[in-house]
Amino acid sequence: MAIRDSSASAPGSGDRTPVNNRVHHVGSGELDGYAAISGGTVGSKRLWMGLVENPPLSSTDNHHHGDSEAGIYVVSGHPVFVYHDGTQEVRLAADPGDFFLVPPFVPHREENPDPNEPAVVVIARTTQEPIKIPVPELYRLEELGEAGTR
Repeated sequence: MAIRDSSASAPGSGDRTPVNNRVHHVGSGELDGYAAISGGTVGSKRLWMGLVENPPLSSTDNHHHGDSEAGIYVVSGHPVFVYHDGTQEVRLAADPGDFFLVPPFVPHREENPDPNEPAVVVIARTTQEPIKIPVPELYRLEELGEAGTR
């Protein structure tokens, strides 16, 4: 028998500050925008997870996620992930069940070329909140050193 404690704070405390001494459950209808797991929703310190739905025939802007890594799992649809390898744009087509890693600072965009079906992905980032920094165009990121410097 599963018992669900849906409160985000310590039971009976009246405080809405998430506590970090228990497992948190965020139901499918309880996301805060795109965010399911974040500092604001459950008190996460180093992890952000969310659900993103890209409508048919849509594209994000060119962007990167700062010093955060992003892991992506394709739930449904057939999104295309685009980045630049230094000579041309590279397009990686995805199917449901596929995973992707976007390293820190790598400029990219997500596209959904399907005219009928949305693309739904789960995103996990190594920061507690989403970072999305727009860039005017895609470019190849030069290798970064251990300290995040070129």
